[in-house]
Amino acid sequence: MNRIDISEAAARLKTARRIMVLGCSGSGKSTLSRKIAERFGLRHISMDRDVFWLPGWVMRDKAEIRSRVERLAQGEAWVFDGNNTETMPPRMARADLILWLSPPRRVSLWGALKRIPISYGRVRSDMAPGCPERINIEFLRYIWSFNRKTLPKMERIVEEKGGALPVCLLKSHRAVNELLALSARDH
Repeated sequence: MNRIDISEAAARLKTARRIMVLGCSGSGKSTLSRKIAERFGLRHISMDRDVFWLPGWVMRDKAEIRSRVERLAQGEAWVFDGNNTETMPPRMARADLILWLSPPRRVSLWGALKRIPISYGRVRSDMAPGCPERINIEFLRYIWSFNRKTLPKMERIVEEKGGALPVCLLKSHRAVNELLALSARDH
């Protein structure tokens, strides 16, 4: 994995045209993705909104998911947020940079739980129409076990398929804020 520090990632953000944002649910992927997309005039693509879900929380079939990701990844300028390991290779093949949010799981769990008073029962901007916010025990278990179950798969894919693709690990909200502050300089 070609790890870079926050200052190098901030410098690369200024010229990157295709950025992947990875991290556990609740870690702040969508928030960071929206901010970067707005700042640099890039399209924000959300796996949840643009790839996975149809109204009523109906998941698209795997072939359609793969096809949508491949088509969207061909775009010239995007910030693509989402963790699906099966669709990481086509996104990585086109990406200029990976920003990987990796806070402690309690932070991600809190990030998901604090959505309850803010958006529970409403459709967030990074969700598909007809998919109101819902938080259930399975979702909380996914977050709790993410570092044990999903993270190793993601790391293996980046190691095997990432080549020289630069990856910046952001382990806290402070690190995310530092990245955003540094990337705003002279922009």
